[in-house]
Amino acid sequence: MSEQFPNCNKCDNPDAVLVPLSDFGGGGAPIHYKAWVCTNEECGFNLKIRNGDVLVNEVISDGSQRERRDR
Repeated sequence: MSEQFPNCNKCDNPDAVLVPLSDFGGGGAPIHYKAWVCTNEECGFNLKIRNGDVLVNEVISDGSQRERRDR
């Protein structure tokens, strides 16, 4: 079964789609579809939910420079 994701309407790339990203809350509970990001790296369009607010086009970082948190 393949997923069908919405096309990105911001960039001109016909192959670009918005893919969902998930995260974990402060208590460790999963938060599904916390963000949607365009698969075209040159576009960078994104939507994120933080504390009930919808944020559009925040700066995207790859996270490779973050220190790992041990639980």
